[in-house]
Amino acid sequence: MKTILVTGATGQLGSELAELAVKYTKYKWLFADRTQITLDDLDLLSTQLNKIQPDIIFNCGAYTAVDKAEIEKDQAFKINHLAVGKIAVYASKNNAKLIHISTDYVFDGSSSIALDEKAETNPINVYGESKLAGEIACIKQNPNSIIIRTSWVYSKFGHNFVKTMQRLMQERDEINVVNDQIGSPTYAADLAEAMIKILESPQWISGIYNFSNEGEISWYEFALAIKELGKYRCNINGIPSSSYPTPAKRPEFSLLDKDKIKTVYNLYIPEYRESLKKMFI
Repeated sequence: MKTILVTGATGQLGSELAELAVKYTKYKWLFADRTQITLDDLDLLSTQLNKIQPDIIFNCGAYTAVDKAEIEKDQAFKINHLAVGKIAVYASKNNAKLIHISTDYVFDGSSSIALDEKAETNPINVYGESKLAGEIACIKQNPNSIIIRTSWVYSKFGHNFVKTMQRLMQERDEINVVNDQIGSPTYAADLAEAMIKILESPQWISGIYNFSNEGEISWYEFALAIKELGKYRCNINGIPSSSYPTPAKRPEFSLLDKDKIKTVYNLYIPEYRESLKKMFI
């Protein structure tokens, strides 16, 4: 029986994988928290990996505090870059399959068309820089890795935009949401299913892939969809990003082109409203 190690087990994606794992009993699943897989202690991390001896690694763990990363650069790079390199080294030496999760924040947001896997990277914040460094380390140390870039992740687990909007729309009569950042949300349950389908596929084609739900929207339009599905009465105002300054810059346009992953792994990717409805069932 092959062992699947899931890092970041208590996060959105790790939690969704845990729900799916009960259907895939031919694997031994290990959902590792920060004590079992310590991404910010590189020597300990190597020891932990060698002790667990996973055959498959879903690296969902990351430093994701985008604004905080601006002042905690070393910590962000240790987890998102150096730890990824260590995991990739283990995978290469032990012939383990590795799926590593990355982000649309590796792009600068200057595009006006959907970004494919060959689009030029140019992160505009520390978080994006650290994630891009992690991609580079992953490929360098283990060219057989699969890297999945995703965007605007949400789930019934953890903290995310959808859950925040649901709370605010019940608490307030009016809220403001930026309307000039364009992309597409990702329902973590859909990404979890895609990862397992890739693993179950008869072929393993290494490289970078994009995954998000279908659709091209702003955060404001996403909020309107949440309002409609939740039947909330809160008034939502669209505002420019300049009216809501944050320590870290965000890409203005980071819509991902998913043609590669759909073609190579024959994936059906739902439209974002189709997946969003599942949050309200």
